[in-house]
Amino acid sequence: MFDSGPIRRIGLVVHPSRPLVGALDELRRWAVAHDAELVQVPAHGQEREVAPPGDPADCDVIAALGGDGTTLAALHAAAAVGKPVLGVACGSLGALTATHADDLYDALDRMVAGDWSRRDLPGVGVGVDGNDPHIAINDLVVVRKGANQVTVDVYVDDDLYVRFAGDGVILATPLGSSAYTMAAGGPILAAGTEAIVVTPVAAHGGSTPPLVVGANSCVRLAVDGGYAGARIEFDGHIKDFDPHSITTTWCPSFATLVRFDGAESALAGLRRRAIITDSPRVLARDARAEAAHEIEAAASADRAS
Repeated sequence: MFDSGPIRRIGLVVHPSRPLVGALDELRRWAVAHDAELVQVPAHGQEREVAPPGDPADCDVIAALGGDGTTLAALHAAAAVGKPVLGVACGSLGALTATHADDLYDALDRMVAGDWSRRDLPGVGVGVDGNDPHIAINDLVVVRKGANQVTVDVYVDDDLYVRFAGDGVILATPLGSSAYTMAAGGPILAAGTEAIVVTPVAAHGGSTPPLVVGANSCVRLAVDGGYAGARIEFDGHIKDFDPHSITTTWCPSFATLVRFDGAESALAGLRRRAIITDSPRVLARDARAEAAHEIEAAASADRAS
């Protein structure tokens, strides 16, 4: 449980194209009933306007209307001012959304009553070429700009791990470990693991397995972008610079999500969305067992009649 208290101002971050009428109607209805104000806070790539502009520092909660991508943008907007983010699924429930749009009114009532808890998310601070670090909540990606390969040297606490040429490299948090890095062959980290996953992308030869690095260690990348150069992405957003030297720092409790009791775990969510699936052999065994059970049940019913 968390402290209860009134919600006087709700900041909004919205999906660029999904239907939001139902969620906005619920918000406006709740705001009128509770004498609250709705404002739209600045977030990366947000051009759709649904409310007057406002400062996230003046909000009690930031509501992200859309899906996981929208919630990720809201987390960045809210982290700098220490505000919690309520992820609202306008579609299927994702890894970061806490409630469906249809249940938004009740979700806000639960927040006012203190019937919620914090889900603190770590970030990875990434310093590029000696500049102040950007923070990635999901992942940092270094990738080739053109038809060339990039060469990456990976160091952990100044110990060389591997040098390889390929499409690039991904540094992921536990939250981001089920996204791009998993698609590239990296492991999934269970929630609460304090570690970073380093996953080479399309390495050309050699032996370059993904690496899990503890949060207290520093990962350093030396990048040679070749003739076309390399680009860098933070949580899917491209930054306009060509990286050469990259270092990481661990940022515990960087951002805060609203969580309600009874929410599914991260692993359960991966199974529900079929991102993780059982092997065909196990499923075939279950099907045989179910068929045998049905045959036995039918035989028992015949004997009873």
